[in-house]
Amino acid sequence: MRLPWRAVPPPVRTVSSVPAGRLNFVPACSTADGASLELLRDFVSRARRLFVITGAGFSTESGIPDYRSEGVGLYARTDRRPMQHAEFTRCAKSRQRYWARNFVGWPQFSSHQPNRGHAALRRWEDGGRLHWLLTQNVDGLHSKAGQKRLTELHGCSHRVTCLGCGDVTAREDLQRRFVSLNPEWTAQAGAVAPDGDIFLEDEQVLNFRVPPCERCGGILKPNVTFFGDTVDRATVRFVHNRLAESDSVLVLGSSLQVYSGYRFLLAASDRKMPVAILNIGPTRADHLAELKVSGRCGEVLAALQPL
Repeated sequence: MRLPWRAVPPPVRTVSSVPAGRLNFVPACSTADGASLELLRDFVSRARRLFVITGAGFSTESGIPDYRSEGVGLYARTDRRPMQHAEFTRCAKSRQRYWARNFVGWPQFSSHQPNRGHAALRRWEDGGRLHWLLTQNVDGLHSKAGQKRLTELHGCSHRVTCLGCGDVTAREDLQRRFVSLNPEWTAQAGAVAPDGDIFLEDEQVLNFRVPPCERCGGILKPNVTFFGDTVDRATVRFVHNRLAESDSVLVLGSSLQVYSGYRFLLAASDRKMPVAILNIGPTRADHLAELKVSGRCGEVLAALQPL
């Protein structure tokens, strides 16, 4: 049975412990106080088979921006919007523009490292507390942290798939092919987006060459779910099964505005599973939670150790 919803009042603002230089994409937020930490510690301690959902707010402390955060998210900083699935598949010029931007942004994007939150979830898995981790992020940071009981709901930017034959290859391999095909092509990187895309003017990408699939000559696409596309049904069924095996749900760093993630909160509610949310700002599932804490995920999870 779900307990009454408890919102933790905003605490007194203190100095953040997030490493300097990585606050650019972390929304303004007070450090969570002792009372909220104890409530969250109690929630996690009661769980025996915890199901965790992470979103873009989980990676901002690693220096990767999210989309919707006030003041620092992609939508707040620019008028750019992510690539749409239909546009990518139907338009060669759109694919050329996307890959040119991704080529320039890849060295920086791929160099990001897991933060304290990723390390904490890995320890929970090692200790048998975390039953399954579902991430909406495509940055590969949970895998870099060594997470095994993991589903990347929207795929991973570190892989590339062929729309023709379905062959999956490493993004690093494609980067080397880009370099070989474009030895004289240069462009200066602009602001980085959550999926590794950067901003270039259209005239900068006119001569950028994009290779086809080496196996069948088909179109290469990041192994991620673009906006306007749908998550594979088999993946959704698999995640629902892992959720059914769990006894509680913890949401970390996600507003849950996208239905592909929100659906699992609806399923948890149908099962009367206790839900807690740690996020900066409101979420779509606040009304389904027994506990809502505002704070930086890595900072808070590190403060919970040891459990």
